Amino acid sequence: MLRFILSRLVMALPTVALVAVTVFALIRFIPGDPAALMLGDMAQPDQIAAMRTELGLDKPMPQQFVIWAGNVLQGDFGKSIVNGEPVLPLVASRFLVSAEIVVVAVFLASLIAVPAGLIAAWRQNSVTDLALVGTATLLLSIPTFWLGLLLLLFFGLKLGWLPVLGYVSIGDNIVGGLLYLVLPIMTLVIHEMGVLIRMARASTLEVLRLDYITHARAKGLSESAVLWRHAFKNAFGPTWTMIGLILGNLLGGIAVIETVFTIPGLGRLMVDSIFARDYPVIQGCLLFVSLSYVLVNVVVDLLYSLFDPRVVAE
Repeated sequence: MLRFILSRLVMALPTVALVAVTVFALIRFIPGDPAALMLGDMAQPDQIAAMRTELGLDKPMPQQFVIWAGNVLQGDFGKSIVNGEPVLPLVASRFLVSAEIVVVAVFLASLIAVPAGLIAAWRQNSVTDLALVGTATLLLSIPTFWLGLLLLLFFGLKLGWLPVLGYVSIGDNIVGGLLYLVLPIMTLVIHEMGVLIRMARASTLEVLRLDYITHARAKGLSESAVLWRHAFKNAFGPTWTMIGLILGNLLGGIAVIETVFTIPGLGRLMVDSIFARDYPVIQGCLLFVSLSYVLVNVVVDLLYSLFDPRVVAE
């Protein structure tokens, strides 16, 4: 098992290196002079030259990358051009806000969707199956921003049960913080349930057609025992992979949800930094999102062995 873990971690290193190069290149290849864009149209040539020197843009690009990568390895992501704050603490604090929403939403969506997918596969072509598949397809078709606005309108404005705009940290006020997170979490849960129901159903149908399932039924086991004791573990592997992909995607892709609900998360920070042309923060956000995606997939790969021990044996 230790050898398997070490091999997966080593395999992730080239991906991390490629991510770092890509993030660095994306910022450097943006059209225009970053220093001039940061200072605005009224900047003087000497001010632009001083800014380029401060950012290290006057050096050859390979040397810039080596300096930047060395600073990143030491935890120095630079400072924000807008407010002068260190980038790493700023990005990390915003990432925790996004993680609160994403992790809870994916957990709740999995808790509901995986059993629903198993039941749909078990009752294939029945009214229950058609209802669940139709519901999943409908949920997939609804854009998250529109769904979020509908929830705001109904639960916030019409019923007045939940706050409409703003954010309160759970650390400052547990009850108030949870109330502000209900609607964004509900939005993600409803949307991601569609993906997970269809994946769980498809993988369960594939497993239910295997010979060992027929053998288990021939021994006289009840359908519930066949489904939960024999089919669930093998069918959950592909679904677990999808859960990991969804988690990684949402950690860096909920800018729309955070904008709709005015949540100060990582996605909102990235959008604001793009409008403010705050390149060090943009670069830090991109790197943080990319590395978190790689880390999530490594963890999913490691935990996959719990559902299929043959992975470790290989």
